[in-house]
Amino acid sequence: MKKRLFAILSSFLLILMSLPMTSFANGWDDPTHPGWGDGEKVKHGWIVNKINHMTLEEKIGQLFVIHMYGKTPTDPNYEDTNLRMNRGAKNFEKAIEKYHIGGVIYFNWTGNIGTPIDTTQVNALSNGLQDIAMDQRMPIPLFVSTDQEGGIVQRITSPGTVFPGNMALGATRSTEYAAQSAAIMGEELSSLGINMNFAPVADVNVNPENPVIGVRSFSEDPDLVSDLTVAQVQAYEDQSVIPTAKHFPGHGDTNVDSHYGLPIINHDLETLHNVDLKPFQAAIENGIDAIMTAHIVVPALDDSGLPATLSKPILQGLLREEMGFEGLIVTDSLGMSGANVVEPDRVAVEAFKAGNDILLNPPNVEVAYNSVLEAVQSGEISEDRVNESVYRILKAKMEKGLFGDTYTDPSEVENIGTEENLAKATEIANKSITLVKNENNLLPLQDDGSLFITGPSAGDPDYLSDLLREKGYDSSDYATNTSPSSNQIAEATSRAADADKVIVTTYTANTNNAQQRLVESLMETGKPVIVTAVRNPYDIMAFPEVNGYLATYGNRDVSIEALARVLSGEVNPEGKLPVTIPELYEFGDYLSY
Repeated sequence: MKKRLFAILSSFLLILMSLPMTSFANGWDDPTHPGWGDGEKVKHGWIVNKINHMTLEEKIGQLFVIHMYGKTPTDPNYEDTNLRMNRGAKNFEKAIEKYHIGGVIYFNWTGNIGTPIDTTQVNALSNGLQDIAMDQRMPIPLFVSTDQEGGIVQRITSPGTVFPGNMALGATRSTEYAAQSAAIMGEELSSLGINMNFAPVADVNVNPENPVIGVRSFSEDPDLVSDLTVAQVQAYEDQSVIPTAKHFPGHGDTNVDSHYGLPIINHDLETLHNVDLKPFQAAIENGIDAIMTAHIVVPALDDSGLPATLSKPILQGLLREEMGFEGLIVTDSLGMSGANVVEPDRVAVEAFKAGNDILLNPPNVEVAYNSVLEAVQSGEISEDRVNESVYRILKAKMEKGLFGDTYTDPSEVENIGTEENLAKATEIANKSITLVKNENNLLPLQDDGSLFITGPSAGDPDYLSDLLREKGYDSSDYATNTSPSSNQIAEATSRAADADKVIVTTYTANTNNAQQRLVESLMETGKPVIVTAVRNPYDIMAFPEVNGYLATYGNRDVSIEALARVLSGEVNPEGKLPVTIPELYEFGDYLSY
């Protein structure tokens, strides 16, 4: 559904043309801007008029995007959970009324989106929340957001369209596939009333030990990441979904997860500009609406020790002034450890002072809201600074048509998981599987012997075995823990002794010693061992002597199904490594049958 901005302006036109054109101190929204025509001046006047009629409390609320538990706006089953988890209210409705929030973020674990998804429920939740927001004293539609990157980070799953993920797209080298996947995800999000997506990931993954980005990145190559990022940005915007490039200034070279610690990126300025910042600059030049900050320390950009989310030199000096970004700056979740380097009641304040417009997912809604409110009331933060961010927020909501087309027709859920969309996801997955090593032409598999498939349950050895059995192979399977125990390793090795070939579905084994011991033990049987890395493609670094090696870049069913087709020879592998595997394989390496 394409939302159109000017549908909301006709009834205001005559009134607004007579309004005084108040401008804010920074001048970027000055109505005398030489590029502005009458339409831009009318939009500006409407936004200024809206801000002038908002209370300070309403303005502060617009800065926050929060999560709540519940399947409906007033779900009684989650009231105690919301209060216990510091949501500041017992349900969505009360949170909107109390804090005048600017938006919400949906998760699976909060009950907002089920697995599998109930599309009618999510559509009704979105429309219900917008109805409450538009019934307030100052009616302002909500940002309804989620993380729908594709691959391992995907909130909308079956019966929606599940894609193999960003690094799989990088393996195809196809901007067309990147755009098509984003267009489909955008259409399906829009059908559910979700108008803001925290994607695409613009990080350049250059560290094989990166525990948080990895396959969420398109590639280690900044030009490829830039091209695929821009393709997705444009596709989301065509679906009237606000894309958010993340995680600025680049989370690709770390071995620390910012959910649990504070990473430090020690790149020099030249590397930062040539690698990490390049995709963000490309996104800015192609009109990206929003950019999400990273909870990472970058000493070359700010030697204070503060993460980028709390760094004025990085957000104001670099992103705004040097790189020319005029859209929304959004924090990564404020509940993550990487953001909590100041007192809890100061995190939201310092993030706002650094230059963020949207304060995402504070761990304690009441504390965060009141701390920012009190900082403005005390003069620590000026109301002009608040107006600047509220202006950007209202402008984004206006330009995406939310004021004029706030609700989503329930019949649009028919656009979700269509046969055509699912076929496109399958096509992309088939093209992404990368064959890296194939000693003695072990692959494609012949049907003249038995297979034993093992690996951590996260690698889906049982599902892969089922798929191969359906194709006529004599296949058995045994799943282990993510870190296999000694007993599990012994059991897998014993079973492998009775098979002709062994397939191991590893899951980030290059940083998991127990999985490495499993593969080594299986190799000691003397049976041919084929490893299929079903998350990061670097696993072969730990056991380069394996007989065969493939990368799938994800463990979603769509990727495992494509893997089975490649193993059986039904599909000839075409994917190319989107990263270097240090000392073993180069960027772009691949094999085919």
